[in-house]
This record gives sequence, structure tokens and C-alpha cells, in this order.
Amino acid sequence: MNFLRMSRNLMVLGPLLGLALVCGPALAQIKVGIIVSATGPAASLGIPQQNTVALLPKEMGGRKVEYILLDDASDTTTAVKDERKLISEDHVDVIIGSSVTPNALAMIDAAAESETPVISLAASVAIITPMDAKKAWVFKTPQNDSLMASAVVEHMVAHHVHSVSFIALTDSYGQSWITEVTKLCKQNDIQILTSESYQPTDTSTTGQVLRVVASKPDAVLIASRGTPAVLPQKQLRERGYAGPIYQTHGVANNDYLRVGGHDVEGTILPAGPVLVASQLPDTHPSKKAALDYQKVYEAAYGPGSTTTFGAHLWDASLLLENALPQALKAGDPGTVAFRRALRDALENVHDLVISQGVMNLSKTDHNGMDQRARVMVTVENGKWKAL
Repeated sequence: MNFLRMSRNLMVLGPLLGLALVCGPALAQIKVGIIVSATGPAASLGIPQQNTVALLPKEMGGRKVEYILLDDASDTTTAVKDERKLISEDHVDVIIGSSVTPNALAMIDAAAESETPVISLAASVAIITPMDAKKAWVFKTPQNDSLMASAVVEHMVAHHVHSVSFIALTDSYGQSWITEVTKLCKQNDIQILTSESYQPTDTSTTGQVLRVVASKPDAVLIASRGTPAVLPQKQLRERGYAGPIYQTHGVANNDYLRVGGHDVEGTILPAGPVLVASQLPDTHPSKKAALDYQKVYEAAYGPGSTTTFGAHLWDASLLLENALPQALKAGDPGTVAFRRALRDALENVHDLVISQGVMNLSKTDHNGMDQRARVMVTVENGKWKAL
């Protein structure tokens, strides 16, 4: 009787056992935590990044990918809280984010403590330099502010700007830009007449603007980001300043154009290639990658909706996808061995063409972008135009 029952059970289980032997054990999925500033003062950066998450591949390196998306509301404390949740509760293998420099800087400690690679979406070179044991866990896809600042000063020199005044955010992004531009201005004998600052939540910069106008500069640089960058520019025009105004790549989206209106006409700034992808020469290495992202994004969100900020998250996905095959040789997702191997693999990404340039990373350079990652642009008739 027992033999008959066993035979009957084997007849039922046989096909299932065979299927299990063919399929093998389920492969561990890759868990990617994403933190963006989709609300608050930096929302014009974070919203297109949030939108881009839905467009990311659901499989990389033969493994399924789970994305866990959180909004830090442009707040530094919330960014760190979100990061620690992703690490300790969700057990992610890698984190992409946050959108802005202050939040990205605050996230460095937890990344190093937990040995979790982070791919930042913020611009300041201070996020990855000077390289040390903590920053060894942090990478970034946006162009370094130092790279973009040099493009601004080169344009000033070529257009005979001999004096400049600054208006900058008080946070680490604005002040990092001022530090970089100040060094370059001194090297090129451009006189700095005054340097003013303001908060991203301020509703007026009248005092700062009056001092800038009184200094009579050849040009003004506003080191800000998102829609808060419009405020001092509008007030400069209202007070009669007619000279050239430079902005940073922190305003390279359509929200800046929408809020600024005619007051931002003629603005000059460096931007990633994706902002003017269709205007790039066919020889530009990133033209195809930029147009590919634009096609996918605008199919989902409408014509003209592409921004450089969403592209930074898209590029983070390309960077991750490139590094994964090597990392998977060292261990399964969900393990320290895998996270360490992923960090090492990211340091060995070479000649990766992304929508914003070409990346060549190393142990000492966790951004790896050069002049191919920037284009000088202006605003003409309410649209972006490559110079």
C-alpha cells in the first residue's frame, strides 16, 4: 500500500520536479532605491526625475529590477531619513539620488557606513572630491560645477567681460559655484565687484539686486537652480539692468522658461547636450543617446517635456546597467559582496556614452565627464538655443 501511494505521488510530482530542475532556483532581483526632490523648492528638478523612473528597464544583467521611489521634499533631513530606510528596511543594493547638492552631501555618511553605492543626481564637485573612504561609495551623473563654471568664464573672456557681480543661493550648490567661478575669474583678470546671496524660499531679492546694479558690472552671474533662480533675474530686469545675465546648468528646464517669461530672454548658461539634442551636430557622441531619451520621455509626457534633470536619472540607469554584469560575478544582489563588487565595477566604467556626454570613471574620478558633456545655450523666443 505504501509503495502504491508513493508511486502515485511520484506520478503527480514528477512533472513539477522536472520543471524545477529545468528552471533552477529563482535568481535574486536587484533592488534600487531612488530619492528625488519631487516637492519643495527643487521640484522642477525632481519631478522629471520621478517621471523618468517609470521608463527605466525592468531587467538588467538578466535580473529583475525593483525600484523603490521616495520623495525627500527638497529637505536634507528627509533625504537622510529616506536613505536610511532604503538601506535598513528595504535592503537596497544601490541608491540613486538625491536631486540637490545639500541633500547629496548629507547622504554620504550613511552610504559609507552601510557600504551601499550611491549615484547622485546633484552637481557639486564636493560630492565626490576630495576622494576619501566615505566618498569612495558615491558617484554622480550630472556634470561637475567646476566643468560648467569653466565654460561660463570662457564665454565671458571671449565676449570681453571684464567685471562681474554674483547673486547666489546660500546653500552648498550656490556657494560651490561661486568658489569655482571666483578662481577662474581671478585667473582670467575678470574683476568681481560684489557677491550677494539669498535663500531658495525668499520672496524678494531687492536689496541684493540694488547692490548689484549699483556696482555696474559688465555681466551678472546667478548661481541658483530651478524656479527660485528666476526671482533675482526678474528683479534685475525690473531695476533696469540690461547687461548679459549668466545662469548655471541648474536652470536647464522648461519650468525656468515658463516662470521667467520675457525676463529670461537672452540668458546664457552651460547645459547638458540633451537640452538641445536636435541641434547637435551628427558628430556629437551623445546625440543619438540624447534623442533616444527624448523620444521615450516625450512619448510618455508630451512634446517639449524633456529636461536635463530627468536625463541625469536615465543616465544613472545606463551607468548601473553597464556595471552590473561585472558585479554579478562576485555575488548575488542583497549581499555585501555584491555591493562592494558593484562599487568596484562602477569605478571601471569606460567610454560609456550617455545622454549628457561620455563617462570614464576611475578610483579618483567618480564622474568622469569632459567638455563633451556641456553645450553653451541661450534663451531665444522662449526656447533653448545652442550657441
